[in-house]
Amino acid sequence: MSDSYFSGLGVFLIDTSVSLYLFALMLRFLLQWAEADFYNPISQFLVKLTHPPLRYMRRLIPSVRRIDTASLVLMLLLQAVADYLVFALQQITATPLSLLLVAVGQLLELLYNILFYSILISVVLSWVAPRGYNPAIKLLYDLTEPLLGFFRRLLPPMGGIDLSPLVALIALQFAKMAIMPLLQQMIAVLN
Repeated sequence: MSDSYFSGLGVFLIDTSVSLYLFALMLRFLLQWAEADFYNPISQFLVKLTHPPLRYMRRLIPSVRRIDTASLVLMLLLQAVADYLVFALQQITATPLSLLLVAVGQLLELLYNILFYSILISVVLSWVAPRGYNPAIKLLYDLTEPLLGFFRRLLPPMGGIDLSPLVALIALQFAKMAIMPLLQQMIAVLN
């Protein structure tokens, strides 16, 4: 068996386990920011899953208004360490600053994906089950409402049709297209 066989397995394990935990951390961060129902069973699961490291980090890193900075720092640290381990297994060298920028890019990509697909799913659910209640659906609406509410104030519903999800999806895609290439260029310059 070659080294690439074992490094491939290691990359898979690191990437999968860290990605799942980062997904939970990002959801917790976003739900807290959106002031979603804390007593929802899914919220409680996310809190219990992510609470151990955050309990200690919050002693050192206080929140700033609705922004849980301890969660942000933990996500950034975990992603940077995972990237470092993956790069080491693949025998790729990177500067600490480029590792940090790669981690920021990956977290922005995760944020984009969560918001994009949450909006898309909430739109489909509003057509299919407009009055159905489920704890997951409630959290989905709680998560998307701050963003959709912002765009709803800019473009109120016309003739009973709410275009805020479409405008939000376009704005998210535009932001992704504007930010990600700049980060990639900065990383390329640093390596």
